Amino acid sequence: MFLKTKNSTVQQIRFSEIDKYDISLFIKREDQLHPFISGNKYRKLKYNLAEAFQQNKSSLLTFGGAFSNHIAATAAAGFEHNFNTIGVIRGDELATNLKEVLETNPTLKFASEHNMQFYFVSRSDYRNKTTSHFIKNLENKFGDFYLVPEGGTNHFAVKGCEEILSEDDKQFDIICSSIGTGGTISGLINSAKNHQRVIGFPALKGDFLKNEINPYVRNMDNWSLNTNYHFGGYAKISKELITFINKFKNETNIPLDPIYTGKMLFGIVDLIKNRYFKKGIKILAIHTGGLQGIEGMNVLLKKKNLPQIL
Repeated sequence: MFLKTKNSTVQQIRFSEIDKYDISLFIKREDQLHPFISGNKYRKLKYNLAEAFQQNKSSLLTFGGAFSNHIAATAAAGFEHNFNTIGVIRGDELATNLKEVLETNPTLKFASEHNMQFYFVSRSDYRNKTTSHFIKNLENKFGDFYLVPEGGTNHFAVKGCEEILSEDDKQFDIICSSIGTGGTISGLINSAKNHQRVIGFPALKGDFLKNEINPYVRNMDNWSLNTNYHFGGYAKISKELITFINKFKNETNIPLDPIYTGKMLFGIVDLIKNRYFKKGIKILAIHTGGLQGIEGMNVLLKKKNLPQIL
């Protein structure tokens, strides 16, 4: 079995900003599943690796940006389970001086050290990555491979994410998750109990994610999206969010990534303070990992003279 079935631990949160409210907040530590293939990436890759093996593929090809959690996790998973990995990376300017890029970009350095082969493409070409013409060119260049979508989301990924919730988690009323490509929340929606409601916190602007999620879910009534906490869009961050993430870690000893889980927890706490939830409610927030991205984000924050993430 590639990536064994695991159940992560659940911790109750004691955080000063919500102590006076009659709400119980817990966090499911999916970030602790694996040192390098953590959180939802572990879940998403599990059945994709099994399918690649079933198809007798020796190479995995996938897509991502220069600081992508998915790129790092795919490289680690391929390395651990003897697959070659190819990363199609957005930004052809990165290929100009790759040696320097690998010295300053911790994500790509990690992926390279785990034997991932890079193919850098322009941002305009990257937008066409799902077209048959683009995929055919990749096949001509790299030969036979198993294609894992950007962010890892497909039916195999959703199947893996359906395993996040365990029978013990039926005690919770609300399940919260950050959203990138929609695979994680789709799995949660499918595995949630009848009395539970799933709330997604998108890291991206816009309402288009509903259309991304709908094909994967069996229940259209037990979930909703809260689009108020993206902080300007994907990879956008503010001093307010950094302050929150650092305060949360100082008080709970739980690190949060600034792209996904940090924004979700900020949103949950803000909703609690604004009395969005009924008294006595029990909330389970899913920690989807992504902590490898903190080092790269701190490089960018330093350039902008902003505080560092702990």
